[in-house]
Amino acid sequence: MAAAAATAAAKGNGGGGGRAGAGDASGTRKKKGPGPLATAYLVIYNVVMTAGWLVIAVGLVRAYLAKGSYHSLYYSIEKPLKFFQTGALLEILHCAIGIVPSSVVLTSFQVMSRVFLIWAVTHSVKEVQSEDSVLLFVIAWTITEIIRYSFYTFSLLNHLPYLIKWARYTLFIVLYPMGVSGELLTIYAALPFVRQAGLYSISLPNKYNFSFDYHAFLILIMISYIPIFPQLYFHMIHQRRKILSHTEEHKKFE
Repeated sequence: MAAAAATAAAKGNGGGGGRAGAGDASGTRKKKGPGPLATAYLVIYNVVMTAGWLVIAVGLVRAYLAKGSYHSLYYSIEKPLKFFQTGALLEILHCAIGIVPSSVVLTSFQVMSRVFLIWAVTHSVKEVQSEDSVLLFVIAWTITEIIRYSFYTFSLLNHLPYLIKWARYTLFIVLYPMGVSGELLTIYAALPFVRQAGLYSISLPNKYNFSFDYHAFLILIMISYIPIFPQLYFHMIHQRRKILSHTEEHKKFE
């Protein structure tokens, strides 16, 4: 989930920042951006998404100050978290209709993996909602998305502050492992409840002669993190050096 979404730190995504990400990496090669109407729409979309994740951040802080504890803070931001994370499905549409030059397949994988964790794990298995691991990935996602959508907004406006660019290509060093840990621990915590309830599983015999074990499916998802996490993480480290070093060189010539 974070393993999928974290590639946004190295590439453009469906939110509207693909142009900036590609331009930064190539240095001299520039891609043609979206038209005026598409740009206006993408700016509005990214501003709304930035504001939404800021609402989630403020909600977490307010709930913590009111309760004096970080336990079970998920309930204080459950609705906006579901709404704005599900709203990221529009990023797939942005790629599909061509207003963002990113891969539909990659963006779909990034977005759907998070939506899956929100709805098919955290929402469906109520018992895990009070787990501290949920708060772990929620905090990682929240900080990441505030930075990401801010990055896209300013890139579309051609006024990208270096601080936001630096944050996007630096904070993942901590946020990525933090998010992955929270996601894995949440899925692991859900396993016994999924097995006990037979959640989303289909047993034989049935008229379709088809079976599905959701418990085993979740285990396979956890195993998939093993090859994916190191590859993406070190790719992002490489991209960080490449992009930020190019920025420093560009500053020297100004």
